[in-house]
This record gives sequence, C-alpha cells and structure tokens, in this order.
Amino acid sequence: MTVVISRRVIKGRGAAFEALSNRMTQCASRYPGYLGADMFRPASPNDPEYRIIFKFADETSLAAWQASSERAELLEQIEPLLIAPSKVETQSGIINWFTLPGHNPVKPPSKFRMTVVSWLALYPTVTLIFFLFGDLLSQVPLLLRTLLVTAVVMVAMSYWLMPRFTRWFAFWLFPRHERNER
Repeated sequence: MTVVISRRVIKGRGAAFEALSNRMTQCASRYPGYLGADMFRPASPNDPEYRIIFKFADETSLAAWQASSERAELLEQIEPLLIAPSKVETQSGIINWFTLPGHNPVKPPSKFRMTVVSWLALYPTVTLIFFLFGDLLSQVPLLLRTLLVTAVVMVAMSYWLMPRFTRWFAFWLFPRHERNER
C-alpha cells in the first residue's frame, strides 16, 4: 500500500514542518510492514507543496500506523504549519510498478498505457520460460506448473522487469506535458 500526502506549508515554516515530518517517518519505521518513505520538497519558493510518500506491505500494517497515537500527536503539531488541510491518496496494486525515482507518482499513467507496457514485459518473459523449460514443465501437473511459472514471472516483473520497462517507456507512460516533476 502506498500513501501519497500533499501538504502546503506556510511560508517560513518549512524547517519546522520537515523536522516533524522526519519524526513521523522515524515513528512509522518502527511499525510492522513499513517499507519506506520519501519526501519531495517544493519545486520552487513560489510552490509551498511538499509530497510525502509512505509505503506499507499491506492494508493491515497501514491501518495500524494510521490508528496510532504517535501519528495523531504528530499530525496535531503539523496541521498548524499548513495553509490548507493535507490531501491524502492511497494506492495499491500494480500501479506501484509505474513510478519513476525522483518523479511525483501522484498521477499514474492511464490503465491502457500500463496494460501495454506490462504486456510488453510479460509476453517475452513467459515465452522465454516456456522456450527454455517447456519440456520439463510439461511433465509437471497443471496446477503446480501454473504456480511455478506465475511465481517466477511475478517476482521478475516486480523486482527486475517493471522498474526497467517503466524507465524505458517513461517517454510514453509519463509524457512531459503530463508530468508533475519535483
């Protein structure tokens, strides 16, 4: 689960806000399922918006953090530093495959573009697996064969293929006129 938080900070309060945000990240890191956080500072002095991205392994881990008294106390201290209430967006699923380091992932590519790029990674991977191991796999019962192939493919897609395909096809997934870079 990925949570993207947009916060517009009152001019001159950035240092206090960043200190509290760092404390919040430290507190979140002690919770089971915490996978990391990133802070994107304002792009210019005229843009007071910070973007903070928290990642948790699953909904249960995220819910435990969101219900914590530590988080509530820090939010009480952060809110007076803001121009407007925080905007929070929760994302899950394969959308996390389609993020670029250093770019704001708040606006994901269209489903059509994500589907095409996923297929471009998936098709040759599955074809290669069956080309290399087809004879061996044909001797394995169907349910076990499907389990093995999909496990290998999903690990390859999540950790190796999609980060590369997202970079290679960034020009199409994130056209410059649609990017909100930070």
